[in-house]
Amino acid sequence: MDVKTCCLAALLTGEATGYEIKKMFEEGPFAHFQSASFGSIYPSLTALRKAGMVSVSTATGEGRPDKKVYVITEAGRAELLEKLEITPGRDQIRSDFLFLMFFSELQAPDRIGDLIDQRRAYFDQALDDIARVEVESPAGPGRAFVRGFGKAIYTAALRYLSDNQKPLLDELTTNHGSRPDAGGGNGPDAEHDNKTTQAAE
Repeated sequence: MDVKTCCLAALLTGEATGYEIKKMFEEGPFAHFQSASFGSIYPSLTALRKAGMVSVSTATGEGRPDKKVYVITEAGRAELLEKLEITPGRDQIRSDFLFLMFFSELQAPDRIGDLIDQRRAYFDQALDDIARVEVESPAGPGRAFVRGFGKAIYTAALRYLSDNQKPLLDELTTNHGSRPDAGGGNGPDAEHDNKTTQAAE
């Protein structure tokens, strides 16, 4: 989804500053399925204001810099409703964790175990956060559906990690112990040591 549409969606929940909009994509309701940076939010808000889709006012705070507060207009709401008619594209997954796991054979088994433990803790925390939000902020059917979708994904991911962590680590440990550089005699470090010894002689 383009950033201008994301900004309109954020403002549909209420007036907000550019910073508050950014927080919605970092920690708020959109954090798990959309992203927007400061570098893209402010130009998008400027374009939306020029197009009459948002209005802006200046809020003055005691002892604090003035801040611009944005509000969606009727034209902006109509634009958002039109954008919601699109056919969604394929979901894109970007995961440093999965990238590292793809090359798990090249890393120490203990490190892989730590990475999986950390990811399990992350999913546990995410499920706790969803449960807390469900109590603190009851949602309409659309938001409830998205929360349930997130719970299903995190729960399935946790189950997969729990079921497959030990088999993976067992296999990695076996393979790691049989690697040429694991025995201390034939790896690159041993070759370097041999050359150093020969040079000293």
